[in-house]
Amino acid sequence: MSHPDLSDPIFNNENAARKHLESLIWKDGRYCPHCGSTEESRPIRGKKHRDGMYYCNACKKQFTVTVGTLYESSHVALHKWLLATHLLCSSKKGISSHQLHRMIGVTYKTAWFMTHRIREAMRPVDPQPMGGSGQTVEVDETYWGPMPEIFMNPTDGRPGGWRRKSGTKEKMKILTLVERDGQARSFHIPNVKSATLRAVLHRHLKRDTHLMTDEFNAYKSIGLRFITHRTVNHSAKEYVRGASHTNTIENFFSIFKRGLTGTYQHISEKHLKRYLCEFDFRYNERTALKVDDHMRRDKALTGIKGKRMTYQQPRGGKASESALLP
Repeated sequence: MSHPDLSDPIFNNENAARKHLESLIWKDGRYCPHCGSTEESRPIRGKKHRDGMYYCNACKKQFTVTVGTLYESSHVALHKWLLATHLLCSSKKGISSHQLHRMIGVTYKTAWFMTHRIREAMRPVDPQPMGGSGQTVEVDETYWGPMPEIFMNPTDGRPGGWRRKSGTKEKMKILTLVERDGQARSFHIPNVKSATLRAVLHRHLKRDTHLMTDEFNAYKSIGLRFITHRTVNHSAKEYVRGASHTNTIENFFSIFKRGLTGTYQHISEKHLKRYLCEFDFRYNERTALKVDDHMRRDKALTGIKGKRMTYQQPRGGKASESALLP
């Protein structure tokens, strides 16, 4: 596997970055994003026009490779977009917006918006059902939110133990499906009731799948839909019984939670789904599947097509994080 060099011209030269993006977006030939014409566009030459500007003779409009993508109308240099995408794709536990703004020389607000656009590029457009052909898919739920806090002993000021800050009721609920030796797909769900879990599993899993879960009662009736439904009893400290285990999904959760704890720390419920897309993407394009950092970055870059994210400008005020729209 190749090892990308951060001194690559696509990370510090605008024309090199543009040509690389054109080779990905227009892999099958240049087309006009306004009308879809593939044969009647030409480069625009002249001092008044920057490199990479094209004119469509069919619809009489100008365009660049970023039109109709997540990068459209961005004032951030294209080579910085590629560098930010590479850093986010190659960092196993993610990279914070504060770190990114220091590394590529943009404001924190800009870095925050860039990372969310890149996460949107990682989102699959039309995901097909997982499993099938007798494949085993592990399913489990986890929680994220306020953690227990340590309290101090009033007599000597030393740590006296843990005070429960919140239970699972107050935490955000996450459901994840992981194919053994395959893909992962995560969902932010409102609750872990049987009806909610059933709706997700019936939509995203093929019927000829071997379902693997823990002993949670909500899965019992759901499992009747699939070829087999095997469980392990974690409450009885049973973790592996032959081929029955949920170790694959537990490994996925361990990387996910280390990323949230060590890198992102504070995640609002509004944007949790985008962080789930990020960790799913890196898992699905992991080294074990013969995917290197180059390939993972380029896969994310191709995902910018046909997607837009903008700020909604509030009346009488500046745009804020809560105004981010898909």
